[in-house]
Amino acid sequence: MDRQPAFDRCNLDHLDLAGIRAHGGEGLIGFARVLDRERLAGSCNFIDLAELPAGTSIGPHTHEASEEEFYLVLTGTGEMCRNGELFQVRAGDLIRNPPGGTHSLRNTGASPLRIFVFELNVRP
Repeated sequence: MDRQPAFDRCNLDHLDLAGIRAHGGEGLIGFARVLDRERLAGSCNFIDLAELPAGTSIGPHTHEASEEEFYLVLTGTGEMCRNGELFQVRAGDLIRNPPGGTHSLRNTGASPLRIFVFELNVRP
């Protein structure tokens, strides 16, 4: 019998965000783990929502060769460093953080930078 996920739906605007320091970044960001692997049927490790107030950041961190992560920028503007490349991000951008890659994100704008993050389990 196939395992069915316990998750059906949620509204991202109604999730409670906890204040955390993300990967040694500057300041506290709002964070919610929307789903984890146990509640999903596929190869997704997790789905997160994060909100970076002005001036905060997610510090540089490196993923395993079996992890591919995507950031979808919902609101705001920022600066991302991915494998040594620095570039601007804004609402509507979908950014791939490849397996084994190193990346960080900083809110460079005056309003919150809100991102939807999902990580997939991939073959190295």
